[in-house]
Amino acid sequence: MEHPKISIRGLYKIFGADPQAMVPKVKAGMGKAELLRDHAHVIGLQDINIDMRRGDITVIMGLSGSGKSTLIRHINGLIKPTVGEILLDGTNVAGYTGASLRELRRFRMSMVFQNFALMPHMRVHENVELAQRVRGDDAQEARTNALNWIERLGLKGFETHYPHQLSGGMQQRVGIARALASNSDVMLMDEAFSALDPLIRTDMQNLLLELQKDLEKTIVFITHDLDESLKIADHLVILKDGIVVQQGEPQQIILNPADVYVRKFVNDINRGRVLRAESVMVPAVIESSGMSGQVDADDNLESVIARSEGDLTRSFVVVKDGVPAGVIRMQDVFKALIPRRVEPEQSPASEPQASIKQERVS
Repeated sequence: MEHPKISIRGLYKIFGADPQAMVPKVKAGMGKAELLRDHAHVIGLQDINIDMRRGDITVIMGLSGSGKSTLIRHINGLIKPTVGEILLDGTNVAGYTGASLRELRRFRMSMVFQNFALMPHMRVHENVELAQRVRGDDAQEARTNALNWIERLGLKGFETHYPHQLSGGMQQRVGIARALASNSDVMLMDEAFSALDPLIRTDMQNLLLELQKDLEKTIVFITHDLDESLKIADHLVILKDGIVVQQGEPQQIILNPADVYVRKFVNDINRGRVLRAESVMVPAVIESSGMSGQVDADDNLESVIARSEGDLTRSFVVVKDGVPAGVIRMQDVFKALIPRRVEPEQSPASEPQASIKQERVS
């Protein structure tokens, strides 16, 4: 089994005068409000454990104050953990300082920011070359590589423009080109598209997915937008108050929300457009008799319903990579479209987490 590219283990971040002394209190069950009231410390992150697979897009999602930006800043060393490990290819980089940290940022990780973070006095090609020039790459090689990414990102003809001469979407393309030109193993994207207009944002999401098919980079993407998360994530992590409340494959999170907080997130989405046939199918020995045809594993449920013409008695063979993988029954399709009822918040004693996580759409 392949080891994760990035593995976060037992990560805590506590802000205050003596954070190390607060760790035992938090581990013993002291909550955020009590720690602030009695000890004037703030819990930023609490017992974070995440594995990020090589070549995946891991999306960290949560509302403002959930700790998502704090978490991504731990990965590239902008923030040091109070306790815990951040393993990159099995090596703990959480304690890196000085030359080791600079090497990590120059060669292993690149970052795309929400506010673009372009150098206003530099032309487009100079901004894209920046990471390579800073680490001492050959100037001509850096220029050739930069021009390649400028063309691939749809910026050919704008090489000598300054950032202020570009639209917001084009500026963000420059930021992505700069990150890709560094040829780093890991790309960190902190709310990278949230400042863009909706149509441009959709274009950037599509561009990222298109590039990822070829590049297969390990991408950590921060967002507060559920639709964006569901569109681009291979692995989705949902944070609340610095705690991971649920993580996993996005389709399964929609079908099996871990608690009331997650249910509230997923109940308002258009499930027909988001859920895929593969997520609702039943793995089975395929018999062509009685089937109404074939659908692709990646087809959304809206397209499956259109194929069925609304007939609940129909079933289809689900094909994945050209091979039959299971059967999807229209009764199961319509059940999957019904959101779970959002219940009032209850205490942990009256709503055991273990039992919630075992619920399934039947």
